[in-house]
Amino acid sequence: MISWPRVFLFGDSITQFAFEANGWGATLANKLVRKCDVLNRGLSGYNTRWAKLILPKLITKCSDSEPPAAVTIFFGANDGSLKEENPQQHVPLDEYTDNLRTMIRYLQSVDITADRIILITPPPIHEPSWEKQCFMKGYKLNRLNSIAGEYAKACVHVGQECGTEVLDLWTLMQDGGQDCTVYLSDGLHLSDKGNEFLESRLWPILEKKLGALPFILPYWMDVDNKNPEPSLFHNSTEKKEQS
Repeated sequence: MISWPRVFLFGDSITQFAFEANGWGATLANKLVRKCDVLNRGLSGYNTRWAKLILPKLITKCSDSEPPAAVTIFFGANDGSLKEENPQQHVPLDEYTDNLRTMIRYLQSVDITADRIILITPPPIHEPSWEKQCFMKGYKLNRLNSIAGEYAKACVHVGQECGTEVLDLWTLMQDGGQDCTVYLSDGLHLSDKGNEFLESRLWPILEKKLGALPFILPYWMDVDNKNPEPSLFHNSTEKKEQS
C-alpha cells in the first residue's frame, strides 16, 4: 500500500469550515496534493476541554505508519465565550492554557515532535457584527474581542513554552490598527479574505516543514509505457528499503 504523509487540521468550526469553497484548508490541500493528505478534523462548537479528550482517538501511535508530518491546533474562539452568557462552551483561561499543554504533550508522546505542531490563536471578534448574530438566535452578546485577545496571548505563551510554532491571528489581523472586519463573515468566522489571510500566513510555516517532501509516484512522462511497473514503483521501493 502506498501511503501519503498526513497533515491534521484540528480545531473548532473555523477548521471545520476550512474545506468550503475558498477555505484555507482546501487551498493548503491543493498546494500539498500528491505530497500529503490534509485531513480536516474540525469540530464546530467544540472547546479545548472536549478536544483534549478526543485527540487521542484521532491520532494514535501506529507501528505500520509514520507520525503525521504536521498538526495544527486551532481552538479558543469558543473557550473564550463569556461564562455568564455561554456556559456550555466557556473554558476558563487557566484551563484553556493547560488543555493546550496537554494536547501538545500527548502529541509528543506519540512521536510528533514540537517542530511538527502549529498552534493557531483565535481570530479577533467584531462585536457589533457578532452581536447581531447572537440577537437573531435570541442571545445576548457572548464574546468580546478583549477576551479573545487574552486567550490568544495565552496560546502564544504556550507555544513559546513548548517550542511549537504559533500563528497569532488575533494580533496579525489587527496589526497597525487595521480594520479586521474584512476578515470576518459574521464577526467571528472567517470571510473569503480571512481564509486567504490565514492560509497565506500558515503556508510559509508548513512549506518549511513539508516543502522537501517528494512528489508521490513519478511524473507521467517518466513512466515507461511499455514496461510501467519498474518505473512506477522504483522510488517507492527505494524509499521502503531505506526506511
